[in-house]
Amino acid sequence: MKQDNHINSVNLNQHTNFPYLVLNVYNGNSYPRNPGFRVMHWHEDVQFIYVLEGEIEAVTLENRTTLQQGDGFFINKNVVHLVDKVDACHYNSFIFPDYFLRFYIGSPADQIVSQIIGNKEFPVIPLPNTTENQPLLHTLKKLAALEQNQTSLYPYEVLSTLSILWLELCRAIHITENETHTKNSQVSDRMAIILQYIALHYKENLTLEMLAGSACVSKSECLRCFKTTLQITPYKYLMEYRLSKAADLLKNTDRMIETISSDVGFSHVSHFGKCFREKTGLSPSEYRKNRSPS
Repeated sequence: MKQDNHINSVNLNQHTNFPYLVLNVYNGNSYPRNPGFRVMHWHEDVQFIYVLEGEIEAVTLENRTTLQQGDGFFINKNVVHLVDKVDACHYNSFIFPDYFLRFYIGSPADQIVSQIIGNKEFPVIPLPNTTENQPLLHTLKKLAALEQNQTSLYPYEVLSTLSILWLELCRAIHITENETHTKNSQVSDRMAIILQYIALHYKENLTLEMLAGSACVSKSECLRCFKTTLQITPYKYLMEYRLSKAADLLKNTDRMIETISSDVGFSHVSHFGKCFREKTGLSPSEYRKNRSPS
């Protein structure tokens, strides 16, 4: 399935001279601020996660992985996914472009990085808190510590630490290279079709029957697929998707709120405002005022 049918979650620092983004997430609330919509998304950067407290779930179209305190996780570029809290939790997310790891074009490092980046065999790599993974997990903790005590050498410290992290990831993959990778299940295939349908038709008055019909399944099977994969209803996912689109329009355009409400599929602007406030804690106009300057 094309990633274009899901949200491209852009690195907030992509236009700076150091496009390295660290998200500090407490109980689903992200710093720097992120609306935290529960929709599948992708990005052109690679991502590492380290769980400091509690429990979270990393979800792709193929599987769902529970991560607990001390666990790590790698998400390859362009992989459709979401990270969701299970209970009270605190985790760090490290997002950066893969060219940080390559040193220079044609270098030996370039070849090593290319063995993993974009490799369909490694869409994600769970990094459980085991003895074998301690060097890698220690490096993730070091990255987190760098955020707390930044010096004038911070960018170089980050780049050198990321190089060590990648080295440890290569070693971790070698340890588990003989493990069997889970094949796409029938549920994930159906979900891919339904999510694509939502991405293309979210502006319309969608019904459960229409969503189920897009994948040629019954309404009950559609509900089961969403519960199995995302643990939410199709309606809830559709609302999250519409609100995420609205948030993007509020942040990046000057369209009237009434127009945005209609453009993302809401029949009444009052209902849109209520749903948006329930999700973000802000009205659409307040959210727009708080947007970061470009």
